[in-house]
Amino acid sequence: MFFEYEDATAVLQCYRDYMAHAPERLGCFFGWQIAPDLPFIPEDRVGDLFCVLVACWNGPHEEAGQILKPFRDAAEVKAEFVEVMPFPVLQSLFDDSVPKGMQNYWKADFITELTDAAIAAHVEHGAKTPHISSSMHLHAINGAAQRVGADETAFGHRDKNFSPVIVGMWDDPTDNETNIRWVKDYYEAIHPHSGTEGGYVNFMSDDDDARAPANYGANYERLAAVKRAYDPHNLFHVNQNIAPASAS
Repeated sequence: MFFEYEDATAVLQCYRDYMAHAPERLGCFFGWQIAPDLPFIPEDRVGDLFCVLVACWNGPHEEAGQILKPFRDAAEVKAEFVEVMPFPVLQSLFDDSVPKGMQNYWKADFITELTDAAIAAHVEHGAKTPHISSSMHLHAINGAAQRVGADETAFGHRDKNFSPVIVGMWDDPTDNETNIRWVKDYYEAIHPHSGTEGGYVNFMSDDDDARAPANYGANYERLAAVKRAYDPHNLFHVNQNIAPASAS
């Protein structure tokens, strides 16, 4: 669902409040999107910046209208592609906008509370989205994820409610400086509102390696011990690396 950029504050506030108690079968994330040339986008709006809600209701089809109604009530939907579809179709909807060979630079955080001040920072920097493939996606990670103990799996941030990722993607390497600067400026604006140092490891770039301990939270030392037992020479290191713990 595409909404005017000018309605982003209202849409973000609605998303924050509704996802706090929405049925767990509703998945949804907020994002920015420069409108692509697609059949459901009015021709005169292609290239304009919108804010979007990407939702998946995994429940009875006849309930979908009521489930999505709070989003529609937040602001006028200017364009949409919402219908019954197989899950693989949903998973591949954005493939054409992220072809192989793109330049990538990402940053991420976890958030316990999405404050009005944080929303204002998102709206300010979302306006500067530099490329049709770039965005910020704000994922709700409450619900079922919070019913697992923080020490039961590698993922240690079970108390967080949102996971934002600033996605910098562009095709021309000569534009690296401009696009990387947008990601860094955006991150520097929202990070003070996060209340934590960690972020989701799949949303990190190479220069965030030093954040690995924060990304895994209290589980990091235990994971480092496992790494020392099974991969003491750090063969598996081309990632947000957990270094093998030193022998005690």
